[in-house]
Amino acid sequence: MEPIDIGLWTSGGLLVMVLLGMRVAFAAGMAGFVGLVWLRWNGFDYDPARFGKALEVSVRIAGLTPHSKVSAQVLSLIPVFILIGYMAYYARLTTALFEAAKRWIAWVPGGLAVSTVFATAGFAAVSGASVATAAVFARIAIPEMLKIGYNKQFAAGVVAAGGTLASLIPPSAILVIYAIIVEQDVGKLLLAGFIPGAFSAVVYAVLIIGIAVVFKTVGPPVKGFTWGQRFAALPPALPIVAVVVIIIFFVYNPFGEAWGTPTEGGAIGAFIVFLMALYRGMRWSELKSALLDTAKLTVMIFTIIWGVLIYVRFLGFAELPAAFADWITSLTLSPMLILVCILLAYAVLGMFMDAIGMLLLTLPVVYPAVMALNGGETVAAADSAFGMSGTMCAIWFGILVVKMAEFCLITPPIGLNCFVVAGVRDDLSVQDVFRGVMPFFIADAVTIALLVAFPGIVLYLPSLVG
Repeated sequence: MEPIDIGLWTSGGLLVMVLLGMRVAFAAGMAGFVGLVWLRWNGFDYDPARFGKALEVSVRIAGLTPHSKVSAQVLSLIPVFILIGYMAYYARLTTALFEAAKRWIAWVPGGLAVSTVFATAGFAAVSGASVATAAVFARIAIPEMLKIGYNKQFAAGVVAAGGTLASLIPPSAILVIYAIIVEQDVGKLLLAGFIPGAFSAVVYAVLIIGIAVVFKTVGPPVKGFTWGQRFAALPPALPIVAVVVIIIFFVYNPFGEAWGTPTEGGAIGAFIVFLMALYRGMRWSELKSALLDTAKLTVMIFTIIWGVLIYVRFLGFAELPAAFADWITSLTLSPMLILVCILLAYAVLGMFMDAIGMLLLTLPVVYPAVMALNGGETVAAADSAFGMSGTMCAIWFGILVVKMAEFCLITPPIGLNCFVVAGVRDDLSVQDVFRGVMPFFIADAVTIALLVAFPGIVLYLPSLVG
């Protein structure tokens, strides 16, 4: 049997396991290990006497592969970014941010919901986890919206959708994972997420205002704040701005040389938030909760990475990514149409898989195909299919797939943010939250279409780095 055939059969088995409800980490690890044994034994012509040798070699590969990748220094960004978010919550910076957004924005139709979106965007700038963002604002924003008469489904949908902004706006754990998989510069990818993340927030805000204007009872405006009250709300929220600026300068200093690596910038940002939390009276129990929550989420992410890396190594031996890239480039359809079909496939796949697992499983196959469509890793912009160099195409495609991952965080039946919001609020069912996020599918579709049509939205900041 050819290695590609083994790759296809094993990948099919992986898909069946995932659809049956097995965790992605364990399904991928099992599929990858079985595939490695199968490939090696196939090379021995299925000699029963050589099965032990095939098993021994596969065990070694499966044991060494995760460690070689997970021990990379850049992965330390993930727990650091998550810790920033949890400590910012316990430092009550999130409450201050929401209060400032409410006093400045809540006077527009649907103003409290719009305030929630911009507050989640601000919190996303110091938190790398969408789940944490959704959980925090389910506690803060939903009671405020219900108090003035918002529909509970709509209020829940706003928080669940707003939480997805943490996937794009740096620091983002998913962007770091993407950078590691495709071996691209983490700093440039983090920079590339700023404008699309802010753009997504604006599209959400426009949608909310439109709904509030059409349906008068959906989002009544909140008025009565004086200019003095508005300006008084700014200083408590400024620490988040300070942390964001510090991280940006470590990733990219617009006035000269960068001060350090993204990892160092994230660590200093976490230390500053820790000092703020202490200043604001964070207790030992709260610090313990922040550390435990960070550890739980980090372990979940790393477990997925470990399992999927075994599967990815198997795919390399099976030569499936190269075969898929050759097949994609042989199609007579336009490269842009093929790219759109790939993004639509992500939308369907995201209904059944979590975002990180989906990217880890698909990128080793899909990324080389997209690069080949554009003309290769080293192609110049003038000779490319999408009008950008290979490096810029990698960044552009990364933002597109991460935005698709955002979309998958609110799509049924797996949409993780919806489960988190329902879990935090006893008065909400998962079905309530899924109904509430439905209008935001339209906003995400519009955002993705505009990012595809106008790559400059994504590539402006990375192009400044050179």
